[in-house]
Amino acid sequence: MADIYAIATEEFLILRAGHDTDAFRELYRRYFPRVYAYVAYRVRWSLDAEDVTADIFLSVVKSFHTFEYRGEGAFSAWLFRIAYNAVNLFFRHHHEDREPLPVDDLPDIQSGDANLEEIIIARERFRRLRERISTLSPRRQEIVTLKFFGELRNQEIAAVLGLDERTVASHLCRAVEDLQRRYTDELDRKTADEPEPQPR
Repeated sequence: MADIYAIATEEFLILRAGHDTDAFRELYRRYFPRVYAYVAYRVRWSLDAEDVTADIFLSVVKSFHTFEYRGEGAFSAWLFRIAYNAVNLFFRHHHEDREPLPVDDLPDIQSGDANLEEIIIARERFRRLRERISTLSPRRQEIVTLKFFGELRNQEIAAVLGLDERTVASHLCRAVEDLQRRYTDELDRKTADEPEPQPR
C-alpha cells in the first residue's frame, strides 16, 4: 500500500492526509527537504533549523483541517506561509548577531550519502552563498530564499508574502542580476590578487 502513496498525485495525498497517516507521511517526505533547506538558510544554526522545522510540521498537523485544496500550488504556498511565520517568530525570540558561523556549525542541507569531504565543501559553498545573499535587501533575500531553497514558483511566493506575482518576478530578476554581478566582482578581485607566473 505504501508504494501506492509514493507514486500518488499531490492532490490525492492532500485530500486523504487529514484522515490517512500514510498519505500525510508521504507529503511530509516530499516536502521536508525543501522546508528544511529554507529554514536552515534563514536561522543559520543546525539545531535551531531542526527545532523550527519540527515546529512547522507540528503546526501543519494541528491546522491541516483548516486547509482547503484550491488547485496546484495551494498546499505548498500554505505550508511555506506557516514556515515563513515560524521563522519570523523564531527571530522575535532570538536576537542573535550576524557574525559568520564556523563551517562545522552550518546546517547540512544536502541529502544522500555524501562523504565528510563533500559535506565540508557543501557547507563552505553554503556559507559563501549566504554571505552574497545577505547583501540583498530583506525583501529580495526572502524571495531568493523561497525560490531557490524552498523551490517555490513565483505564484506561490506571491501567496506566501502577500505580493503581486509581477512584483515577485521583478525582485527576483534584479536579485539574480545583483548576485551575478557580485560573483563576477569576486572573481575579478581574486584574479587581480593572484601573483603573476614567473618566467622560467
